[in-house]
Parts: sequence; structure tokens; C-alpha cells
Amino acid sequence: MTSMKAEAAKVDTWEEISDIKVIHGDFLKTDLEKNIVDLIVTSPPYNVGISYNSHDDGISYDDYLNWTEAWLKKAFEVLKTDGRMCLNIPLDKNKGGQQSVCADITHIAKQIGFKYHSTIIWNEGNISRRTAWGSWLSASAPYVIAPVETIVVLYKESWKKEQKGVSDITRDEFIEWTNGLWTFSGESKKRIGHPAPFPLELPKRCIKLFSYVGDTVLDPFLGSGTTVIAACKLGRRSIGVEIDEKYYKMAIERISKECTTLKGLSWK
Repeated sequence: MTSMKAEAAKVDTWEEISDIKVIHGDFLKTDLEKNIVDLIVTSPPYNVGISYNSHDDGISYDDYLNWTEAWLKKAFEVLKTDGRMCLNIPLDKNKGGQQSVCADITHIAKQIGFKYHSTIIWNEGNISRRTAWGSWLSASAPYVIAPVETIVVLYKESWKKEQKGVSDITRDEFIEWTNGLWTFSGESKKRIGHPAPFPLELPKRCIKLFSYVGDTVLDPFLGSGTTVIAACKLGRRSIGVEIDEKYYKMAIERISKECTTLKGLSWK
């Protein structure tokens, strides 16, 4: 995940590995062609007070939803007519007041024009132990907090892919992953060096289940580069956009280490 600030540094683009394009800039201001992306896999800022380098992750909820609407409109434009999006967001949040985050963002996406397919529940195995109980052992005002996140699956116009391609998903993966309850551990902040990384398993599943080999995958909030690394390992083209300079450089370093030995396709 990354920043939502409007002010961004000078746009820079890194394309040193075939089929990978990493852009340093604000997604809302990034010049991307329309109708070129097959799949978006991303996890935008949650607005829960995470300490980023250049991002205030504690704006008002109304401002957060307004910003969400803006970037979702841009995402809708760059997707192909049969393009899809896997959006990793909280089910809800209670920091700063209870909010139905998943429901609110899904509603905004549908108003923009996205069509709804399903919601995957991610049961994160190493989620931090809860400390907020509300009224302890009392019906006065208890907090009900589900220790899960969601991956909302949306699409632009047609759910069925318009052209046939090569799928690399195995039988066992297909059976397991089409069950909308996914259980795997999150990623270590300390190991990656980013305050909110997601594990490689998340984009891996989304990419193999919802795209063909050779498709173009976009992450508009690239963070430490995980989506691009997953796409590269799975033979997809990828575009990542990251507004924060530190995380942009971190992503390039990780991608360089993970992907330079892999044979890519030619970028078009």
C-alpha cells in the first residue's frame, strides 16, 4: 500500500526488465492508456493511522471515500472491457469510529460502473491479537470485530473473458481457491521493510485464478512490489505505480532480485 497525497514527486519510470513497468508517481496523475489492463490486484491505504513516509493515513472518512471514488474511476478507465479487479480492503474498521469500509467502497465501485462478482474472505493466520473489547463482559457497548480482510472481485463489462488464453492454475488450486474463504498468513512488516505489505500468496492466487498467461496486471498502489513480483513469476506483464520514493526504490530492488533471472515476454 502507498500514499494518497495529491502532491507527488517527478514521475519516473523503470523498465529494465522485460514486461515490467514501475512508475514513481501518483496513480491519479499517471498517464496510462485506457483499456489496456486485464487485471488489477491492489490494496489501497486503509486510512487507519499507519505510519507511512509521506502519507497521512488518518484523514476524515468522507475525504477517504472521495479519494477512493477518484482512483476507482481511473482504474475503471484503464481496464479492458473484460477486465477484472481484486481489491484487498478491510471488512470494517473501528479506529476513529465504526465504519463499513467494504460495503461503502463496493457501493462506490458499482456507482462508477464496476459490476460485482464476489467477495473473498481472507482469514489472515497471523493477525495481531485484538485489544479493543468495548464494554467488557457487558451488553452496554461491546465491540464485534471480525479478524479478517476482504478481497472484493469486480469487473468492467463482461465477466467471461472475450478471448481464450492459457490458464496455468492446477486442478487442486482451482478447487481450493474458488472456495471464497482463503486462509494464509500475512506478511512480516519487519522482513519487508514496509508498514503494510501483503504476502505473495494473495496476488499469486488472484493472478492465476482471474487472468491468462501473458495478460497485463496493474497495481496502482505498488508499495514494496509484491504484485509485480507475483505477475513476473507467473508469466504476466505488469505495471506498478508507487507515489512514495522510498517504497518505489524498495520495490525496484525487490523486483530486480526476484525477476532478473526469469525469462520475460516482450513488452508491448
